[in-house]
Amino acid sequence: MWTDTLTRYQEMIETSLRQYMPEASPDDPAGKVTEAMRYSLLCGGKRIRPVLTLAFCELCGGDPELALPFACAVEMVHTYSLIHDDMPCMDNDDMRRGKPTNHKVYGEDMALLAGDGLLTKAFETALSAEEKETAANAALVLARCAGEKGMVGGQCIDLRTEGKEADLSLLVTMDMGKTVALISAACRMGCIAAHSGKTMEKAAEQYATGLGMAFQIRDDILDVQGDPQKLGKNVGMDAAMNKRNYVSLLGVEEAQKLVQDYTERALESLKTFPGDTDFLQRLAKSLVKREA
Repeated sequence: MWTDTLTRYQEMIETSLRQYMPEASPDDPAGKVTEAMRYSLLCGGKRIRPVLTLAFCELCGGDPELALPFACAVEMVHTYSLIHDDMPCMDNDDMRRGKPTNHKVYGEDMALLAGDGLLTKAFETALSAEEKETAANAALVLARCAGEKGMVGGQCIDLRTEGKEADLSLLVTMDMGKTVALISAACRMGCIAAHSGKTMEKAAEQYATGLGMAFQIRDDILDVQGDPQKLGKNVGMDAAMNKRNYVSLLGVEEAQKLVQDYTERALESLKTFPGDTDFLQRLAKSLVKREA
């Protein structure tokens, strides 16, 4: 079953994250920031991004073990973004993955440092891969997708549009940065680890666009009608902060149609790959009506 493959990937990722982010020694004077980093990094989650790295590596004929540094790196970047996103200066949230957010446990100052530490640790991890040229290529993709032309840029648009009108085009631009960019990095780094070439990497990027947009729009729907217990975080946050999203702009029904449309685009991109794409197909389909 495809869920067996998902579990295999998740177990590989959890083991590797603990290896790359070990506990600080008791006499480490900076051990508190390590504790805060581990608190958010190791508290669970779907691990969709690192799973995609391993899946695309294996699809392209590579050994997913060799892609683990890249998979862990993208999860570290993702976790740092969540820590900062939850802080009072951003979304001011108090629950994440069913637990108090980092700043609620460690304070705003330590949460800020924990996010900074994870961002830095991500590139240390990616560049620790044995094949140094491959590692450099993967790290470059991650850096570009995480920066001001990617995730950070999308977050900037998100903050600057609070309380303002935003049309569908601006929402797509925002989410192509805020959500899709890091998913794109995850997929592309899997291809890079397998030395698959630019054609496969481009198809992986197209898959990421479809999957990422579907994921974000479904997230907007769940923010309106989701169950906080299942989600492990608060709902209604966009409305509380007067943010426009796909539901407020289009309504739930039309937004869900967009989820399906973007998912179909993701599935179409998989036809480029000669290998068995069943896992990636089923993963995309499973997210269409996810509740968590």
